Amino acid sequence: MSRRIVELSRDMKDDYNYNESIKTLRTNILFCGSKVRTIMFTSSVPDEGKSEITFAAAQSMAQLGKRVLVIDADIRRSVLVSRYQLGERVNGLSQYLSGQKQLEEVIYDTNVENLSVIFAGPYSPNPSELLEEKLFTRLLEYGRSEFDYIILDCPAGIEQGFKNAIAAADRALIVTTPEVSAIRDADRIIGPVSYTHLRAHETVLDL
Repeated sequence: MSRRIVELSRDMKDDYNYNESIKTLRTNILFCGSKVRTIMFTSSVPDEGKSEITFAAAQSMAQLGKRVLVIDADIRRSVLVSRYQLGERVNGLSQYLSGQKQLEEVIYDTNVENLSVIFAGPYSPNPSELLEEKLFTRLLEYGRSEFDYIILDCPAGIEQGFKNAIAAADRALIVTTPEVSAIRDADRIIGPVSYTHLRAHETVLDL
């Protein structure tokens, strides 16, 4: 499958401690074993740094030579297109899941070697229903056949879109901040995850 290449203009943070933390997170993911290849990142509420950490972890893994596909499944509140200052119009997940675009039209290679992205696409009023579509399952099956890892940037909270993403993942990582209220909110996510096939999850603290 021949893919378009998009230029991402934002590099990893020039912060030693942050980058070392991302490398530690990367190591933890790699040590989960060869069967853990689809990893979802979520948070209890928006604006806790979920998408930033998701993309940094994916980029760090790509730097090791792992073929990584990032899927922006946060269709309602996606920030990737604006954050990485894309200079061109791109297709996205919502268009594929609604049948408007073919799979090959929504997967983009990037100027980061080994890193590919599916952007969220135009806003959809019913993203949770889109994530239930068989096309989403087909997308993940393709991703597992072509990439070493699939990284899902999932909706915050415990709405149905979050629950549908859980069903597709091998491991869940919950991003939160050190505030007491944020940690308490994170517990709301840990509960539903604990009662799924995901026997293990991790909490990522964004300082």
